[in-house]
Amino acid sequence: MKRKLFISGILGLGWLCMAYSTDHGIAKKRVKSEKMLNRFVLSQQFEFPGKAVNDSADPQEEDITHAFELGYNASNGIRLNPRAIQFVQDYMERNGEDLRKMKSWATPYFKTIDNILLKYGLPSELKYLAVIESELKSTATSWAGAVGPWQLMPQTARDLGLKVNRSVDERKSYTKSTHAAAKYLRDLYREFGDWLLVIAAYNGGPVNVYNAIRRSQGSRNFWKIQNFLPAETRMHVKKFIGTHYIFEGQGSVTTLTKAEVTEQLGVTATHLINRRLTSAELANAKSMEVSGKYYSAAIIKNIMMDAAEFNRYNPDFDAIMASNDNAYEMKLPADKMELFIANKYIILNESVQLLLSGATVIK
Repeated sequence: MKRKLFISGILGLGWLCMAYSTDHGIAKKRVKSEKMLNRFVLSQQFEFPGKAVNDSADPQEEDITHAFELGYNASNGIRLNPRAIQFVQDYMERNGEDLRKMKSWATPYFKTIDNILLKYGLPSELKYLAVIESELKSTATSWAGAVGPWQLMPQTARDLGLKVNRSVDERKSYTKSTHAAAKYLRDLYREFGDWLLVIAAYNGGPVNVYNAIRRSQGSRNFWKIQNFLPAETRMHVKKFIGTHYIFEGQGSVTTLTKAEVTEQLGVTATHLINRRLTSAELANAKSMEVSGKYYSAAIIKNIMMDAAEFNRYNPDFDAIMASNDNAYEMKLPADKMELFIANKYIILNESVQLLLSGATVIK
């Protein structure tokens, strides 16, 4: 389908506050008047063709619209919510250059954060929350007293096990503060089960989120309750989504509501959320969609893989394969996938025999 765009003019001048100010925004340089940037507003009535993601390429200003094409038909199946498009597009235009520059010096910090988030079973994309909180600055301090890359308040930090006193402030430690933030994010997700609500609660507190839910007659859809949230909290969630798109070029489960995860990812939703692999593991992994009567015990036996490792790569495999959906995007290290392909029919036969013999499937 031919792409259609509406050009609504050029960017004006404006400023955003620094990340550790009251606005919790991303620092932005004023747009030079001689640099004319078109702002594309995508009409909701058209469909947009997808574009293959190049993980090694950084989105450039002239490619901003591509991110939104990906948002509609991304290779990972994740689409940007229509209510977010205009804000995120403006945000990318205003902050994309500065954030892309951050990539060059932020890599060591991101690796540290990724490894810690992985230990807590959290999506690595949550690291972008630290970007909008503090621009990854350990010395960042807000007017309210929040300190460090994760902008933790003193009592919250102490409750999470950090030392905060006149002589020591562990909120400034990347490692220790990330462990604390991960605990908090994990607990918030257990409470809300929705990443957009988690990010809102991280910024404004769970009470504000519950108040917004109550005032919206019980809705737990961020896009429906957003106007009942404090303005700063509402913008915080959108800035997270915008930052995510600048760094990733597409969305993830952390940019979707719980309902959108189910709608857009279908039967793969659960294991895509729970699958926690390092960048190196993902680079070495191969994927294959399987359907039928495959059983993990037969796969593990024939590819000589540790059961815990198989389950880490493929959470809830047996439960999903035993469901009515009966399909799974199986991911394995490259060498193990070769063994699976070579022994595919033996594995399927053994799987059927195990199931017929009454092997227990955990649901």
